[in-house]
Amino acid sequence: MIGILLKDGAYEQDIRELIMAFYPGETFVHEEHPEAVFYVKGSVNESGDRYRLEITDTENSEEHMEHIDVTYENRFDTKNKIKRQLYQMLEKRTGRQLPWGTLTGIRPAKILTEMLEEGKEEEQLYEYMKETYLTSEQKIKLAIETARQEQKLLSAWDYRQGYSLYIGIPFCPTTCLYCSFTSYPIGQWKGKTQTYLDALYQEMEFVASQQKYRRPDTVYFGGGTPTSLSAEDLDQLLTKLEDTFDLSAVRELTVEAGRPDSITREKLMVLKKHHVTRISINPQTMKQETLDIIGRHHTVDMVRECFYLARELGFDNINMDLIVGLPGENLTDVHCTMEEIKELDPDSITVHSLAVKRAARLNIYKERYENLTIAGTQEMIDLTAEYAKSMGMNPYYLYRQKNMTGNFENVGYAKPGKACLYNILIMEEKQTIMACGAGTSTKIVYPEENRLERVENVKDVAVYIQRLEEMIERKRRSC
Repeated sequence: MIGILLKDGAYEQDIRELIMAFYPGETFVHEEHPEAVFYVKGSVNESGDRYRLEITDTENSEEHMEHIDVTYENRFDTKNKIKRQLYQMLEKRTGRQLPWGTLTGIRPAKILTEMLEEGKEEEQLYEYMKETYLTSEQKIKLAIETARQEQKLLSAWDYRQGYSLYIGIPFCPTTCLYCSFTSYPIGQWKGKTQTYLDALYQEMEFVASQQKYRRPDTVYFGGGTPTSLSAEDLDQLLTKLEDTFDLSAVRELTVEAGRPDSITREKLMVLKKHHVTRISINPQTMKQETLDIIGRHHTVDMVRECFYLARELGFDNINMDLIVGLPGENLTDVHCTMEEIKELDPDSITVHSLAVKRAARLNIYKERYENLTIAGTQEMIDLTAEYAKSMGMNPYYLYRQKNMTGNFENVGYAKPGKACLYNILIMEEKQTIMACGAGTSTKIVYPEENRLERVENVKDVAVYIQRLEEMIERKRRSC
């Protein structure tokens, strides 16, 4: 347990997230507590030009204090000064360095994309990331490469004239051990999915009418696992999409097939009939023992079968999601998985670093899994990058999450012409994303004002259905 005592709460979130990066899985208190291992204290002086940071070790009564000259008129600069100083204090205490330095935001490439648009040179980007965030050279190089690829792909069309559409299907075959996404086992909704779809259709109709002067550029069906729905439900849903929206400008239509245990020939044929251009088949790992541990009710053979079936039916843009740092896995396991993936030869892969959220079973019932080692390492991350390169793929989008093993990142790699445009748009926050369904988040971009407004839908499926009019009214007020 770690104590955080701040007299000035303006930078509490940034301070807390940086401490969490050094001490993943720890709990935090905001008052004196006898079980706290150490305290981080912060306060500003009366004149407001100095910030005092103090780390007090409760075991040996050792104190480490630093004073930082700050200018509260420039909150961005002040925040980064405080974080850099705290980073150095925590680095000294732990003997650890974080690959992304003080950077706790989820979109590192976006910072560099904006600088590239301003005409900055690569050397300036390196210097900025190093001095501002203490980021390692390896991660700066990754961020720059990703930013350049994003910039290249976005420059190919005028995305500002359209919008993207996200449709959320919050059902899965089962809930994975590490997962805390808002999804519900499809078995609990057997015979009742039509109720959800009827509500979803009403929201889709409102969005179509509200955006009638614009056409969607990309459409993304996510979840959950959309293919948890029956083939009949999928056919009905995709027909509704076609009847409701003008899809004549759509450059990409993605459906996350995701779980191999949700995929059938009949469902894939439905997706093909409705001109779905991109799907995901997500093994996470090709080690059967790990799949059993994390609650993925499919086999490694099923992954292969589903992939080859999709190829047979003509799908030429297939993504595969992988997770580094899964319970019990080591570098050899990651190597074996990447060998299998290379043999399948997908068009893109997304490599995730395991992030165990508070609501995940792996965290709630962690005493049950004490014998499982969770060890994502830079060597594992490097290995996946090497394989992606050998498969002809380049990094095209990048994001980070809280509680990531090793404080690493998630990276999407794709072959030329196979990158997911929706993924770039949502990471760069350059285009409005209209989202329908339980647990989804609409993001309305106002480029002239350099502003983004979020409109959230409630997560619970039953509550979403009951409060549908409220969800629609939220959009009406914001759009």
